[in-house]
Amino acid sequence: MGVNLGELVEPEQIEFSDLNDREIAIDAMNTLYQFLSIIRQRDGTPLKDSDGNVTSHLSGLFYRNINLLEENIRPVYVFDGEMPDLKQKETSERRRKREEARKEWEKLKEEGKISEAYSKATQSSKLTGEMIEESKELLEAMGIPFVQAPSEGEAQAAQMVEDGNVYAVGSQDWDCLLFGAETMVRNLTSRKTRKTSSGQRKKIHTQRIELEKVLAELDISRKKLVWLGMLMGTDFNEGVHGIGPKKGLDLVKQHESIESFLNDEKVEWESDKDPEIIYEFFMNPPVKDTGSFEYGSINTEKIREILIDRHEFSKERVDSKIKDLEEALKSRQSGLGAFT
Repeated sequence: MGVNLGELVEPEQIEFSDLNDREIAIDAMNTLYQFLSIIRQRDGTPLKDSDGNVTSHLSGLFYRNINLLEENIRPVYVFDGEMPDLKQKETSERRRKREEARKEWEKLKEEGKISEAYSKATQSSKLTGEMIEESKELLEAMGIPFVQAPSEGEAQAAQMVEDGNVYAVGSQDWDCLLFGAETMVRNLTSRKTRKTSSGQRKKIHTQRIELEKVLAELDISRKKLVWLGMLMGTDFNEGVHGIGPKKGLDLVKQHESIESFLNDEKVEWESDKDPEIIYEFFMNPPVKDTGSFEYGSINTEKIREILIDRHEFSKERVDSKIKDLEEALKSRQSGLGAFT
């Protein structure tokens, strides 16, 4: 989702050891959608309990967070707040595309076209309000803090980095750079491969992207990075037809003011959203002061109730990982106060 700067930016490949003793503000919605997309069976069916409730997001949250804590990487999840009016149309369009993908997935699955079905399945992921609340419930039971943003979670996470409360934003979305995230981390997983939408596997590496280096490499300012994102397409607008990353970069370098940029004859703005309002939202989004963060205590009975009793996870595996969670936190028990 959002702008894709991958063609212009070469991320730095890092190891988990490079994030040792760091706090990462994780874009919760982005991460939950990722779990729903990739944690699936061979034909694309997500993990479910016997009542048909999807559990892929809970599985991802539980096991990945324990892996992070064992590496002494401290997650703080940031959830979206009120959806900005700017996003309503794009969200409705994505909802429509997800429904189309779901229908195509069911059809291909019936026809036995498994690899094609998997591709459509990953595009059909639906995150409900109930899933979000249950995710918060599980995080709280694990003692992991989370923040409710007033608006866009990645904007809030970017502000937390700027305030010095966390080291980086953890997200797959490049949009957090447009919001001013000084450091972002992609592929925050111990896995070395990831299944693509076609069902194949590709190698992945944890990546670090620093805004200052990106701007220096592209030789532009942050405001021009926002303009570039607007040309390519963001969560709030479709891109300008015929303008890709390289052409867009050349274009934004030719202007010093947003008025001049928007008046360029090559910028054929077709979105019904006012481009200056989009620009202003990226530069000054609604955020709040979060201060420092603390881990709560681990509620093992609550974890078991959510995963084992409610959703039929393996008791043996959950209990084993709870021990790993307790051990990961015990090793630094004396420092489990404020993160900052």
